Amino acid sequence: MHLISPVRPEEAMQRLLAALEPIADKLQVIPRKRMTWTYKGRPQLYFFIEGELSILRASDGLLIVTVYEAHLFGIAEMIQPTKGHILRTEAESTLLRIDAERAAELISRQGLWEEVAAVLSYHTAYLFYRDALVVQQRTYSVIRNHLLEMITLPEQTRMRISILDYIQDRTLLSRSSVLNVISALKRGGYINFKRGGYLQELKSLPESF
Repeated sequence: MHLISPVRPEEAMQRLLAALEPIADKLQVIPRKRMTWTYKGRPQLYFFIEGELSILRASDGLLIVTVYEAHLFGIAEMIQPTKGHILRTEAESTLLRIDAERAAELISRQGLWEEVAAVLSYHTAYLFYRDALVVQQRTYSVIRNHLLEMITLPEQTRMRISILDYIQDRTLLSRSSVLNVISALKRGGYINFKRGGYLQELKSLPESF
């Protein structure tokens, strides 16, 4: 069964953006730039505006999620710093950097903690969703779930990252495991991809293979 990702809290995100933008520094960030949660020794929030941004697990670089729409990061680190994750731009991106202490004061003053809770709840739900994609699943199920996720991406994004790279960045599966399944799906007529492994089309994928 295809897993359904949680729904983004669009209205809460927009209210937070409207409140935080006036106190933010606007950044144009080059591709593959890594950012941590502090700037000049002070905790920061980052509001992603445009481009492509990933969250990586700091311990091993495992890719947790890539976002393409406006999104606020750093709230959890502001409240309970763990430094377990880092940010990385995948394409040229526009971000707002906001001092966390100033942000917390503004959020309290404008009564926006309900919006903050909505964003944190979404992040928690997404982590459960991601675990369902990869934890205690058979190799084929993990690959199938990621293919179904990948086909929903914009075509220009799919033409920039191969199926193999997309899945290996997000899982601990070996190169041979992924390629064996992809090759079998190709032979079965379930999948089409360009030279280099760039996903073009998915037909109805079997539940098991």
